[in-house]
Amino acid sequence: MIKIPVYNEEGKVIGQEKLDPEIFGLESKPDLIHQTVVSLMANQRHPFAHTKARSEVRGGGKKPWRQKGTGRARAGTIRSPLWKGGGVTFGPDKNRNYSQKINRKIKRQVLLMCLSDKVKEERLYVLDKLEMPEIKTKKFVQILFKLIPEYKDKASAKGGSASGGKSSTSSGHGKKATRVKIKPVLIVIDKKDEKITKSAKNIPALQTVVANNLNLIKLLNCKHLVITKNALEEIVKVYK
Repeated sequence: MIKIPVYNEEGKVIGQEKLDPEIFGLESKPDLIHQTVVSLMANQRHPFAHTKARSEVRGGGKKPWRQKGTGRARAGTIRSPLWKGGGVTFGPDKNRNYSQKINRKIKRQVLLMCLSDKVKEERLYVLDKLEMPEIKTKKFVQILFKLIPEYKDKASAKGGSASGGKSSTSSGHGKKATRVKIKPVLIVIDKKDEKITKSAKNIPALQTVVANNLNLIKLLNCKHLVITKNALEEIVKVYK
């Protein structure tokens, strides 16, 4: 059984949680993960490029000249691909289908592999609970600073604040304020909570997702994964 510490909102360890090895103890297979990601991204692709064939180009309904007797080549329409302003032969088409098939079991297995990788890399943090009495981005970021060791020292700096962009800026009073660059963090909650979602929405590096709707692309893009205890139970219930 895999054991992982459980933290409170102050970043203090208050206990341990046993993780199911069938979900959080799988061996990673990079080739399978790559194949799944490529298929998911291909399924989201839209064919924007489109050229008009001869039947789609406006005009050309009348035969330009009679069939015989003019000494010129036979022509039925001025919108032929051989003519300037005519249709395009074998050009990109908006009806092209980029989708790729991926088995449901493989997709589920790859998702669990990514969760297992976060445990092995010690980038998964379990919160006892996450409650926001009001929509407050500052308080939400302070919880992350206390929880993730990478941010603890930076958060204690004088005038420290959160940033999704540059690491330092200057304030309006002419004083330099230390800004902490937050690397991608994914917050997994057990059910929809508008206060949590809106509190995290103001920082581009933070994303929230419900436990029963985990996204493989978001899991791979995030550096740190924060899961509430209730969300952890929901993940086991849904994916086992």
